[in-house]
Amino acid sequence: MTDKEFDVLDELYFVQSFDAILEEVELNESELAEVLSALIGKGWVKCYNDRQAEMPIASNDLGKDFATYFYLASKEGLLAHNGR
Repeated sequence: MTDKEFDVLDELYFVQSFDAILEEVELNESELAEVLSALIGKGWVKCYNDRQAEMPIASNDLGKDFATYFYLASKEGLLAHNGR
């Protein structure tokens, strides 16, 4: 796990918008989108259309506009984050 991935996961213990994560980490928008994409690919983060986080978006259905989604660390992501 990279330092950037660790910092982003640190913000995802609760459902967070892209903008809320961006305010807390030292990354620009494109870097954050890249890290979130990698974390989603690893299965460490789930992506949602809304804050209620009822149905995650399948990774193959994700568009390029990461700023419109909400994010939450998965169980696997929390274990990886805490095991570091």
